[in-house]
Amino acid sequence: MARPDPDPDYPAIRDIGLTGLLVSVAGALSEPANRAALAFRAAVEAAGWDGVAETSTSLVSAFIGYEPLSLDRDDLAARLEGLLRDRDWCAAALPEGRRHWRIPVVLGGQETGPQFEEAAEAAGLSAAAARDSIAASRTRVLTIGFAPGQPYMGELDQAWDIPRMKTLNPRVPEGALVVAIRQLIVFSRTAPTGWRHIGQTAFRAFRPEADEPFAFRPGDEVSFRLVEAAELEDFRAADATGDGGDGGAEVEMLE
Repeated sequence: MARPDPDPDYPAIRDIGLTGLLVSVAGALSEPANRAALAFRAAVEAAGWDGVAETSTSLVSAFIGYEPLSLDRDDLAARLEGLLRDRDWCAAALPEGRRHWRIPVVLGGQETGPQFEEAAEAAGLSAAAARDSIAASRTRVLTIGFAPGQPYMGELDQAWDIPRMKTLNPRVPEGALVVAIRQLIVFSRTAPTGWRHIGQTAFRAFRPEADEPFAFRPGDEVSFRLVEAAELEDFRAADATGDGGDGGAEVEMLE
């Protein structure tokens, strides 16, 4: 397969524990590498190999868990190597069933985005330009991680390649929008983070009571609609009474 970078160590297949293999297509995140990981996992799923127990993706890798009594490790590795050679995964089509989410967000404010201006300054942008940049961005859910249903979304414009903070942000609430390293996260639970809290949504990324607890799937696309704090409270109130849903978010199928 074509590599998204010149690193000769990739693609690579590595053992994860006693019953897993990790197929990594690159050593760093890029759009082609994430595309390759998502498409490769979908192809493994579609192959329906007996003995494959689970699959998942990270930013640039696909994990394949297998039943060793049903599928030999070396046999699986050979199949994966053959599949890697089958096509240019960096140019492959993204998996079917993806959706586009449009999520209302408040950017800035002492309660709703206390580190927005700090993040904008780190990105070399004015507050107005930073708002415009976030509003114009259409990101991909690159992977789910850290907490149940929590999406890593990117990549943002190069200006947003800002580092994590040197000190811990002790608490951001559920629905917080945070930014670092050209990525956004909507927090699925109240938690500490090293990323800057720039905005607030009423969106629930993790719904344990639902048939599908994770709202997002890797490969989904997400954009943000700027609203005022009062409108966000209206979404929360409507959700609490059962008259709303998803914090005012809208969703449509892509493929």
